[in-house]
Amino acid sequence: MKNRTKLREQIMIIIYQISLYKHNGLIYNVDNVINENMEIENEFIKDMVYGIITYYDELNIVANKYLNNWSIDRIDNTGAAILRMALYEIKYTDTPPIVVINEAIELCKKYSDDNVRKMVNAVLDKVINE
Repeated sequence: MKNRTKLREQIMIIIYQISLYKHNGLIYNVDNVINENMEIENEFIKDMVYGIITYYDELNIVANKYLNNWSIDRIDNTGAAILRMALYEIKYTDTPPIVVINEAIELCKKYSDDNVRKMVNAVLDKVINE
């Protein structure tokens, strides 16, 4: 069983791919995208991906509310995927917010630039302190 850090990285990649399909108007099957990115079936990944897709618009609204004079669509696709994933996990799962924020920041350090990391951190901080 992979640890949650690795699973979140896979979720971020899946959400990133789906956002590219959406942006380019391409037809995709969520299960196929998930299966292409998983070595073995994992319920945490499936639950998170389907949850993020289900609440996609709501997660964007929450992100945009806290991105001062900015929008989630202006963040790079990787950073946006990380932010959507973290917002979903904070709002709809039992994972402690501090864990979610730490995991999101580590993914940003690995896949995004410092400005995106700061924006993600600021949004998540505002969400948990509201």
